[in-house]
Amino acid sequence: MTVCRLEALASSGIRYPGTEVKSWLGSDLALDDSGTHFGYVFRGSARLRTALDDFPVPEGCFFAVPGAARLRGDGRGLVVTRTAYYGIFSVGGPLEEVGRLRYIDGCSDTLLIPPVVVGDPGFNMLYIPAGIDQTAHTHPSIRVGVIISGSGRCSMPKGDEPMAPGCMFILPPDTVQSFHTGSEHMKIVVYHPDSDCGPSDETHPMITRTLVGGASAAGLDAIRTVNIRR
Repeated sequence: MTVCRLEALASSGIRYPGTEVKSWLGSDLALDDSGTHFGYVFRGSARLRTALDDFPVPEGCFFAVPGAARLRGDGRGLVVTRTAYYGIFSVGGPLEEVGRLRYIDGCSDTLLIPPVVVGDPGFNMLYIPAGIDQTAHTHPSIRVGVIISGSGRCSMPKGDEPMAPGCMFILPPDTVQSFHTGSEHMKIVVYHPDSDCGPSDETHPMITRTLVGGASAAGLDAIRTVNIRR
């Protein structure tokens, strides 16, 4: 596990297979065309310049931008790039107080940027209430996160790491870990590079909710689109 303050993460970033992690610390940050960039503005404000326009991203908001762009402004935040992946542009926020989905051990989370297609990356907000001791667990792929409010610790077999706002972490695949809180809650924005849920060609709202004679088009092979250009 890598743990550091956002200020200690160089803008040149840290690279893992398929994933690049960078900080943005109040100066221009060029985002190349190698993939899709997922970002969170931790403090201050930003402007995201793309080929289409210039978009404001206030403190506490997040974005996903495929291809080349430039991040400007007086704030600081985290940018995680999923290389060789072309996502959908979005800017959203601010974050809600708690997550919309039930997680484990009293925690909840919200998919801020959900997978467009099953297998795609996603961006989460994890909410851990005060007084929580998570069950030790692993993830099958890398996790990158930043603490945005509250405090606690991350427990691993080799010891505990304190967690506080502005603390950024990278969990390699299959790392045994758990989060714990005391008198404060903890909110974390977390990136994951893949998913095993989400829409697919076989199951998505447009196809399943299209009815022909009362039957869903999902089961009507004769009219299903065979191939599309991606």
